[in-house]
Amino acid sequence: MSALKIAMLTTFYPPYNFGGDGIGIKRLTTALADLGHQVTVIHDRDAYLSLAGKKPAPIAEDPRVNVIGLKSSLGIVSSLMVQQLGSPVAHKGELEKLLGPGQFDVIWYHNISLVGGPGLLAVGDPKAVKVYEAHEHWLVCPTHVLWRHNREVCEERECLKCVLGYKRPPQLWRSTGKLERNLHHVDAFIAKSQFSRNKHRSFGFPRDMEVVPYFLPDMPPISGQAAPHPRPYFLFVGRLEKIKGVQEIIPAFSGEEGPDLLVVGSGEYEQVLREQAKGHPRVHFTGRLEPEQIPAYYQHARALIVPSLCYETFGIILIEAFRSGTPVIARRLGPFPEIVAKGGGLLFESEQDLRHAIAGIGENPSHRDKLAAEARSAFEQNWKQEVVIEEYLDVVRRAARAKGNEGIVSALGGLS
Repeated sequence: MSALKIAMLTTFYPPYNFGGDGIGIKRLTTALADLGHQVTVIHDRDAYLSLAGKKPAPIAEDPRVNVIGLKSSLGIVSSLMVQQLGSPVAHKGELEKLLGPGQFDVIWYHNISLVGGPGLLAVGDPKAVKVYEAHEHWLVCPTHVLWRHNREVCEERECLKCVLGYKRPPQLWRSTGKLERNLHHVDAFIAKSQFSRNKHRSFGFPRDMEVVPYFLPDMPPISGQAAPHPRPYFLFVGRLEKIKGVQEIIPAFSGEEGPDLLVVGSGEYEQVLREQAKGHPRVHFTGRLEPEQIPAYYQHARALIVPSLCYETFGIILIEAFRSGTPVIARRLGPFPEIVAKGGGLLFESEQDLRHAIAGIGENPSHRDKLAAEARSAFEQNWKQEVVIEEYLDVVRRAARAKGNEGIVSALGGLS
């Protein structure tokens, strides 16, 4: 395999980052660098600073990855222009120079909502293979998350009313066909799950999408590691927002008998949840933990509970649990059934279902052990870095061949 020059375009990238998307992109850049590819990440510092209001704490950078943070004198105005017009205004000249002819073999778009919008798809060397990876539902939803009116999953568009309810300005470009006119610049689109692929299609996205899930580098369970909590517990990990559904699992841990619930994370809904949990002595909040602390919580949990109320595109925390050999109890919603179907978990729809799943795992060690073994096996077969990175490269190979770029096909060792 020969080295390719790859550009990653994203609004957010660690440490200028809020959620899991940027972390997933960072994992991908690291994995590509591990294979010897030359990776450049271009992200928008203006967007992060306009939302966060301050610079992030610095983190250790991978010296093999070239990271370029775009910054203009316009600041928040730059982000607002992209949000409204759907084109890279303040940064257009710099982006055209960075992505010009011969600069990159592959141009890989991620969350481009504020770094350039749909107009960014037209920027860059037309000979490069262009890939778009849909970490959210931004292509079909102005709020990115298909959570209509901030209270229900979206099954039918009411976009203007919904966006106003979120107190966001409607995006002018969404009513002009600008996205559709620029899609032909992209050679391949990636969805993170079959569910997300189908959801894009049902909301009218006109291009087919290939499915490539998230991945994690392997981290086998560590024997002899002390448990982080003195009592048996079930686990929630994630941002504390209403759409994550923690409020719906707290009642299942009422009373004083039985395993505890540990809630790992922080967020805008945290105080509401803490108030709800008063009088529930088995519910405990850890606050935000550092990433290196969380594997121990997974490993010793009876199971991870995933009660999300909205349509996720994937569910990285499910495979984090599977990597640790920890079963999952997930809501029967969105992509979770297709993940759990590979082994290692249970699904629930009602509080009664949830209580039954908790009892089945908590009171039957052999059942829990069987699910744990299935979880670990499913991770190794489906979401291990070495497995998924080859799926990514297959997408690039096929796109390059369809485009007639045999140089890239040859560099990647042909079609697998």
